[in-house]
Amino acid sequence: MNKQDKSMWDKVAAMSDEQAEVAAMSDPDNAPTDAMFWVDVDMQEPDARKVPIHIRVAPDVLDFFKKDGPGYQTRINRVLEQYVNWQQR
Repeated sequence: MNKQDKSMWDKVAAMSDEQAEVAAMSDPDNAPTDAMFWVDVDMQEPDARKVPIHIRVAPDVLDFFKKDGPGYQTRINRVLEQYVNWQQR
């Protein structure tokens, strides 16, 4: 954990529950959800055959895959699968 992360968590730990609730509700990336939010959501179990990992890629590579929106990790996986198939031939 870097200094900035530690500092942030120190601030959160010092907040009362009420202060944390106000901070969470004012965060534009933390919009509250209701039943209507979930109506069109297609809930799927993660593919059990996939292994979660942490990988570092060049910013331009990540930008390329993210430019088409959600699903960029799946697109990266498809490219890697194609590479493996090509190498195995």
